[in-house]
Amino acid sequence: MVLIIDQIRIDMKKRKLNFWEIWNMSFGFLGIQFGFALQGGFMSRIFQTLGADKDAIPFLWLAAPLTGLIIQPIIGYLSDKTWHSRFGRRRPYFLIGAVLSSIALFIVPHASYLWMAAGLLWILDASINVSMEPFRALVADKLDDSQRSYGFVMQTLIIGIGTWVASNLPWFVSWLGVSDQAAPGVVPMTVKVAFAIGAIVFLGSILYTVFTTDEYPPEDLEAFRAAQKNKKNTFLKDIAENIGNMPSTMRKLGLVQFFSWFAFFTMWSMATPALTEHTFGAAAPELSAYNMEVPESAKQFETDNLKYQQASNKVGSYMGVYGLSSMVFALVLVFYTSKKRINRKWVHLISLLIGGLGFVSMYFIKDPAMLIGSFACVGIAWGSILSMPYAMLSSTLDPKKMGMFMGLFNMFIVLPQIVAALNGINFTYHLIGEETINAMLVAGFALILGALSTLWITDKNAISYQPAKEN
Repeated sequence: MVLIIDQIRIDMKKRKLNFWEIWNMSFGFLGIQFGFALQGGFMSRIFQTLGADKDAIPFLWLAAPLTGLIIQPIIGYLSDKTWHSRFGRRRPYFLIGAVLSSIALFIVPHASYLWMAAGLLWILDASINVSMEPFRALVADKLDDSQRSYGFVMQTLIIGIGTWVASNLPWFVSWLGVSDQAAPGVVPMTVKVAFAIGAIVFLGSILYTVFTTDEYPPEDLEAFRAAQKNKKNTFLKDIAENIGNMPSTMRKLGLVQFFSWFAFFTMWSMATPALTEHTFGAAAPELSAYNMEVPESAKQFETDNLKYQQASNKVGSYMGVYGLSSMVFALVLVFYTSKKRINRKWVHLISLLIGGLGFVSMYFIKDPAMLIGSFACVGIAWGSILSMPYAMLSSTLDPKKMGMFMGLFNMFIVLPQIVAALNGINFTYHLIGEETINAMLVAGFALILGALSTLWITDKNAISYQPAKEN
């Protein structure tokens, strides 16, 4: 019976999906973004609480892009070659990643040593990547080319919701009465509760997508199964060949992605130390500067630490604005792209310019409330980064290698982050000055360079969906 149904679906062209079908297949990204937002907004805070020097923070983040570089091509390759009669091609990976990510989210804020937190970040990021990569390929699998922009923008809308809610969780938990105070070297209970909530949302949202979304089987299911059974393991050979045969548009988008993700990695790793210090005047206290055996000094540490933890809550909350802004931006694009075509190239270029100016403005801000405007601008860039490059890329790829190329495209996301972590951020911002806020200037300049690089994209199919001409 399953084979008969599968064969009927094989013979059908991809039909256009309605709003709720695209919503259901994208909803799992809510949980994925809860994980990434909690990681991006509060891992630096955890590192500083455990005693990390601010210039060491980018290096401690190195685990995140390294795991993406390794995991995403592997998962993309494997999911291209997977077919399960009940869970399809991509959904098994959603589910495995969700279980592992939820466990990791719960454990991370309970780390008692700096090396432990860095190791748990490695596990957390690897687990999130197992779930995330197949979601990109699922949009290309399920949607006709005319709906690709719509589908990726829908993902961005849900990502925006997740970013805003998750970024505000520690502040909200604190508002409910949970204490921000903690002993030296201990992560506050507000952060622990927020991560636990994130773990529940992650698993629940992935399960929703798994059970409300189906997938198209391979065009010739029996031939597909026979090929997978008989084919030798050629992973490394296939990877090398596909890197060599990478579409030119993918290479051009790679440069745009390099500058874009360098900028956002700089924000995730350095916004908390930069803004708590520059805008709130509440730098993380260094335990070595206090004599904890003297009551007055110990009391001063407690006061300074509480001030830093509360400022970190607010920085996280303001960072959440970029999720809210990207959500509004995506919502506008969802309604527009459901009816009309857009010029993806110019949407992306203008969005990156606006985001770059948002980062640069942080250098001049002394009133914390004005950070809302800065992060709102950043959110417009973020909304475009999460949708336009993938929409442009998917229109130029072989559908049979969609997962593989989406995984390889991740190289252009993780390599700039690795460069940033390996002293790229520290080197560039120290060229401007010693203040940590200069890192936000570097992020702004990087986004502006990314915007200018977008001018290199010339493929008409990538820039805007081109419907086939009728004979």
